[in-house]
Amino acid sequence: MHPNPAFRQTSEDTAIAIAHARGFGILTAAGPEGPLASHIPFRLGESGRTEPPAEALEAEAHLVRSTALARHLRRGPLPALLIVSGPDGYISPDWYGEDDKVPTWNYVAIHLSGTLRLDEEADMRSHLDRLSAQFEARLAPKPVWTADKMRPETLEGMMRSIVPVRLAVSSVASTIKLNQNRSESARLGAADALAAGGTPGSETAALATLMRNTKESG
Repeated sequence: MHPNPAFRQTSEDTAIAIAHARGFGILTAAGPEGPLASHIPFRLGESGRTEPPAEALEAEAHLVRSTALARHLRRGPLPALLIVSGPDGYISPDWYGEDDKVPTWNYVAIHLSGTLRLDEEADMRSHLDRLSAQFEARLAPKPVWTADKMRPETLEGMMRSIVPVRLAVSSVASTIKLNQNRSESARLGAADALAAGGTPGSETAALATLMRNTKESG
């Protein structure tokens, strides 16, 4: 996480909400031969709860059974970190309208740390139903896809290739870097340039909106 306190003022509740809305991240842990990582969709909650506070908060997901991280988890639970990224983009100092500034990169990042373990495979189908329902609900008015549309033998075959995992979250940290350390005019100038398009980064229009809605840090 960025050490500048101007970028670390987001509440834990808001950080959890951002992670929940994103629903995709990088699950990392230390392995016997070095770092392990898997890119995964996930669902936050406990027994169906997706609201903060972070106490007892869990992230449920699944891994391909043959991945190094899934194999290592067979030895027991691991300390792990789920990294969730939001919009990001390059910021040219020319956009500030101020002298003696340097380029930077604005971004949104949430870190969920805790203990990762294999989950009960008997719960695999209900896990997949909860995960797909989370994202299908956002596609309304499209009719919701469910696993019932699959042939049972095909679904069973696919489920045999994955394992469910659960991260018991013990800490939540965030960096929301939106030029809060610059003047309002400088920040809005950069946001206008981002919104115009063509800037290196991901979801730069969304990043520009966040920058317009933030405030200068005191």
